[in-house]
Amino acid sequence: MSQMSFADAEYGIKRKQMRREIFLEMDRVVPWEEIQDLLEPVYPKAGNRRRPYELAAMLRIHFVQ
Repeated sequence: MSQMSFADAEYGIKRKQMRREIFLEMDRVVPWEEIQDLLEPVYPKAGNRRRPYELAAMLRIHFVQ
């Protein structure tokens, strides 16, 4: 591997954040466990019909929207 130039080093600092990286920052800000504990009693359970998505996954989907 060759040595990085100053331009390469500068560009590496200013790269655009990906959606996944922005979403992972949400883990530090949102208290997922507390919200999940509040919604768990009223969230649908698996029964005769189609199985619902996991509560944690649905919470994250709605927060991203």
